[in-house]
Parts: sequence; structure tokens; C-alpha cells
Amino acid sequence: MKKILKNSLVFVLLLWIPLLCYPQGHLFIIGGGKRPPEMMKKFIQFAEKVKSGKIVVFPMASSVPEEVGPEQAQELKNLGAHTVECHILTREQALNEESTSILNDVGGVFFSGGVQSRLTDVLRETPVHKKLIQAYKNGAVIGGTSAGAAVMSEMMITGDEKRKKEEDSSFSSIEADNIVTIQGFGFIKSAIIDQHFISRKRHNRLLSLVAEHPHLLGIGIDESTAVVVKPDNTFEVIGKSNVIIYDASTAKREILSSGHLSVHGMSMHILKPGDRFNLNTKKVMGR
Repeated sequence: MKKILKNSLVFVLLLWIPLLCYPQGHLFIIGGGKRPPEMMKKFIQFAEKVKSGKIVVFPMASSVPEEVGPEQAQELKNLGAHTVECHILTREQALNEESTSILNDVGGVFFSGGVQSRLTDVLRETPVHKKLIQAYKNGAVIGGTSAGAAVMSEMMITGDEKRKKEEDSSFSSIEADNIVTIQGFGFIKSAIIDQHFISRKRHNRLLSLVAEHPHLLGIGIDESTAVVVKPDNTFEVIGKSNVIIYDASTAKREILSSGHLSVHGMSMHILKPGDRFNLNTKKVMGR
């Protein structure tokens, strides 16, 4: 009997240990565009479940953060958030350990839109970045829209390409070593996030990256749409439009001498609001 109980305990521990390794927070990744009130209310609800429920807005991706930050904070307050703070940091401030105090008791963090590299230039590999990751592990919701969505993945699309052929021909081909990427904040390590995806026809750049890096999923999120990543590494689509998934993990790939890519057997999923996806198994889940 003791042996059976011991084996049962080991089995339970084997089931739970992987779950304990996952961050306990949520990622709330919005593809840009208008943010439906019901969407942002869900973000607030996640934030208020953690500690004080305080939400911190980082608007440094914007060219006018002094305007965008307070506007975003006010939007959240109008939708019912009790405590919202806006902080515009410089790189020097983010490198100061004392600046991490702005994230004390935080329940949610929101990155506004703009240019994603402005955010990473300020925060990446700083004490503030480290505390953001810890807050996520401890249960906080980390959200962002547009540029604030792109920063979520470890491999981050900057929006630039190396070989632009003509002025109005951005990302007009599917080829290797053309899409400029840098390190993002690394909340998602198994996928590359792209935003405004369907509205701005950004398929070519994400297809190129997934074909080059088949171990990474491509997640293209359209405007007024979000994926909510849960602690078990599954996500649900919410909002108004679609999310596109590219998976080349089992595909046969070839890079031609011209740099163009050939991929046979790539999977593609077009997800609608309410659909769920498992980032571990790379499969669409039942409702």
C-alpha cells in the first residue's frame, strides 16, 4: 500500500512540476488599432487579481510619450481601473536599481504603441526589465498594443528590412536574411509576434522569418484583436478579427541561391475570436 501511495505521489509531482515552472501571469497582446472597451476591461480584471491591482503604463515607444502615456492611463481609469501610473523612463533611469520601485505591488503593465525598438532601447537588459519578468512570473498581466505587442517575443521584428527594392515595395518578397530583428523582452520564447497583421498585409515578413527559424511559430495578430496567453502556455483569441499562425517546424525548407525561400508542408491556422491554441503542442484546441 505504501508503495502505491509513493508511486501516486511521484506521478502527481511529475504532473505539477512543469506547471510550476510556467510564469503565473498572463500576456495580453493586442495587434494594434482600436481597442474595444470590453477588451481593455478584461485586461483590468486580470490586473486587479494581483496584489494591489496597480497598472503601470510605459509609453516610450511613442514619438510623443508625454501625450500618449496620460491618455492611455486615463482610458484605463475611465474603464474602471483604480490605480494607474504612467512612467516615461530613459535608459539611464531604467539602469538605476531604484527605478524598479515603480513596479512594486504591480498587477498589470501596459506598453503603448509606436516604434518597438524605442521600448527595447530603454528597458531591455536593465533592472526594470528584470523586475518586469519577475512580476510576470509572480502573476501580473503584461499587455501591449502594436509596438507593445512586438516587444513580447524574444525575437522581435523591428519593422525594417535589409533590401528594400523600391520606395513603395516594403516586404514585397519572401526571402532569407532580409527581415531585421533584434532581441525583444522575451516573455514569449517559442514564437515571433507580428501586429496589424491582416490590415497591413504583413504576411511576407513573418513567412520569411518562420521559414528561416522553423523552431519558432509565427503569430500575426490583426487590429482590434488580442491573444491572451495563460499560465499553461495556451492562448485565446479575443476581439474583432483574426490571428494567423504559421508553423514550419515539420516543413521541408530550402534557401535558393537568390535568397528566396522554398517551404513544403508549412501549417497555417486562421483563428477567430474564441479560438484557443496550445503553444506547447502547436495545435488548435477545442472550445
